[in-house]
Amino acid sequence: MARMTYADAAKLAVAEAMRADPTVWCVGEDLGRGGVFKQYTGLVEEFGPRRISDAPISEAAIMGAAFGAAMAGTRPIVEMRFADFALCATDELVNQIAKARFMFGGQSRAPMVIRKPMGMWRSSAAQHSQSLESWYVHIPGLVVCCPATPQDNYAMMKAAIACDDPVVYLEHKDIWATEGEVDTSLPGRFGKADIRRAGTDVTLVSWSNTANLCVQAADSLAEDGINAEVIDLVSLWPWDKQAVLASVKKTGRLVVAHEAVCVAGFGAEVVATVAQTMVLKAPPVRLGSPRGLIAYAPNLEDQMRVTTDMIAAAAKKTMEFETA
Repeated sequence: MARMTYADAAKLAVAEAMRADPTVWCVGEDLGRGGVFKQYTGLVEEFGPRRISDAPISEAAIMGAAFGAAMAGTRPIVEMRFADFALCATDELVNQIAKARFMFGGQSRAPMVIRKPMGMWRSSAAQHSQSLESWYVHIPGLVVCCPATPQDNYAMMKAAIACDDPVVYLEHKDIWATEGEVDTSLPGRFGKADIRRAGTDVTLVSWSNTANLCVQAADSLAEDGINAEVIDLVSLWPWDKQAVLASVKKTGRLVVAHEAVCVAGFGAEVVATVAQTMVLKAPPVRLGSPRGLIAYAPNLEDQMRVTTDMIAAAAKKTMEFETA
C-alpha cells in the first residue's frame, strides 16, 4: 500500500506497463514536458522520446497514427488532453477503431487506451468542461471506463493497457490532486463495480467524481439515520448490472447521479434496467446537469453542478414513500 494522487496512480500504472512490455508507448501533445496535467512527468527521461512521443496539434492525426500502430502490433496510449479536444478525432475512433476487429473478421485488433480528461474544471467554460461518456457507451466495440479514485485509476489503467479492445479512458480533470491509498496487487476488472459504502435504505449509483460526492452524501445521510449504499460503477461498458440490481433489491430505492447532462445520460440506462426488473418502494431519481452550456463565470458554472446536498436531498425524498 502506498499513498499517492489520482494522477500519480495512473502514471505509475503506465510506467509499470511500459517497463514490462516494450510495445506499450504514449503519444500526444506536450507529453515531453509532462502533459498538461503533469500526468506524464518523468516518463520521457526514463523511456525516451520514441516511447513518450510528442505529437503535432492534430487530434485526428494522433488518433489515426496510433490506430495504425495498434493494428501493426503495438499498444499505444493516446493522450487527448481534454475530452472536448478528442471530438476532432471522433471519426477515427467511432468509424475505424471501434469497428476494426469486426470489419476485419478478427484478423486485426486495436488494443489502444484513449485518455480523455473529462468534466468541469473551474472556469474552463463550454468547450473544455464536457462529460461525454454516454456518447462512447453507445458505440459497439468500445470499452468505457471512468475511475473515481487513485486505486481505480491505477488498477483500471493497468487493465486498459492489457485489454485487446480499444478503451475510452475518462479521467476527471478536477481530481488529479486527490490522494488515496493504492494497493498495486489489486487487479482492475471491467464490468465490476466498487461498493464504496454498504447500506440498506437507499442505493446511490454513480461514477467518476460524482461517485466521490455520493460517498460524502452517504456520510451526511448517516447523520440523519439513513443508511445509503454507494455503488461506483467504475466502468460504464461493460457495467455491473448485477451489483446494482442486488443493491436495489435490498434497499428498494434508487438515486443515480452524474455530472453529464441528464438528458440521455447513462443514468437513464441504469434506471431503465432497474425499472424493467423490479418494483421499487419509491420512484427512481436521476440527477445530472441541465441541458445547457457550461459558463466561464463561477456562479453560473455552479448552476450546472450536481452537488452533495442535491444527492442527499434526493435520497431523503425517496425515503418519504416508506410511509406514504
